[in-house]
Amino acid sequence: MVDSVDVLVIGAGVSGLGFANWWRELEPGARIAVCEADSEPGGYCKTIVRDGFVWDYSGHFFHFKHPEIEQWLRARMPGQDVRSVERVAKIRYKGRDIDFPFQTHIHQLPLDEFLECLVALFFRPKDDAPPHSFGEMLYRRLGAGITDKFLRPYNEKLYATNLDTLDVDAMGRFFPHADIHDIIGNMRPGGPTKHGYNATFTYPAGGAIQYIHALMQDLPAGTVSCGEPVTSIDLAARIATTPKREIHYDRIVSSAPLRALAKICHVEHDASVFTSNQVLVFNLGFDRKGPSGIHWMYFPDPAISFYRVGWYDNILDGDRMSLYVEIGAPDGASIDVPGLRERVLADLAKEGIVTDHELVAEHHVALDPAYVHITRASLAEATRLRELLAAKHVHSVGRYGGWTYCSIEDNLVETRELARSLHAR
Repeated sequence: MVDSVDVLVIGAGVSGLGFANWWRELEPGARIAVCEADSEPGGYCKTIVRDGFVWDYSGHFFHFKHPEIEQWLRARMPGQDVRSVERVAKIRYKGRDIDFPFQTHIHQLPLDEFLECLVALFFRPKDDAPPHSFGEMLYRRLGAGITDKFLRPYNEKLYATNLDTLDVDAMGRFFPHADIHDIIGNMRPGGPTKHGYNATFTYPAGGAIQYIHALMQDLPAGTVSCGEPVTSIDLAARIATTPKREIHYDRIVSSAPLRALAKICHVEHDASVFTSNQVLVFNLGFDRKGPSGIHWMYFPDPAISFYRVGWYDNILDGDRMSLYVEIGAPDGASIDVPGLRERVLADLAKEGIVTDHELVAEHHVALDPAYVHITRASLAEATRLRELLAAKHVHSVGRYGGWTYCSIEDNLVETRELARSLHAR
């Protein structure tokens, strides 16, 4: 079977479906095909509904900076209860709950540790030369106390790698930077307490999949083909091959991991620079409520299996505790799911989150890749590959297509700008 399209989109997640929508608005008569390897659309933005619990593949909360995009999505979610939430996030530190972010709440530590952090902050290393890594940047900006107590152990649990291997700007705008003025100012009564890009967020009662449904709503039937991976791309002939057909295209927009796209395009590349972590997510439903008034909590202690726990029930006003629990693992590591499940339940009890609760429903999923490792080498190779492919009419977008750290809204903004740019040519 042979098809011809104006645009072939690889991946039916937020990035791919977003581009398909933006392109149809600009080119109403365009022939678009979206090929998705999985059996259903959504990418990692999928939702599990089980025994009355609503869980995502991970904690997917939307942080809108562009009101027109939020309104556009909401208009395609009629009848859906979309919650707007003021974030409450804590850090469990030696049995004490510290407000997030740690660096602006060190005054909540025991007095001796607060003074230790403050002294290290004032006398942190000074050097006119720029830092060489993310780890070095933390010591330079915030000192050894804040870095060693939270920022290094937490982020090394999350990324499952040494922070000294990551680029200085590995987290971009998502890292809650703070200077001495911020830190001292926050100690005053009534001082600012909300920090970070996600101080407020929105979440639909039906789970993150509702955003995928919104993106699917205006696409003509047959646009999205699931269970159809693109296995090879002939850049010269502009032919993509799947197990079902050949597709002649004018352009490709792909949200597949960049290393995978380069491989199916038969482009020389250094796959070794594109490392990442894995994240194992346990979704757990219990017979009754647990802690209230909190949305998620961070755990820097290396002895605790998970780096973050979140409460869906405190977002959706549920009467039973509904958790997501996230564990970072190194790239390529074998994950012992049964063993980690038992350890997670034991650690939840140790931290007092679960007491005499009964576990009544559960689900787990491993995300691989999850958080990409942004290094000097990955930045250089990603730039080279994306430019090379774009010259061949193949555009790589999204978190994994760009091998970057971005929000879900960022994917929609990026693909909207790409659509406008291509339309203007």
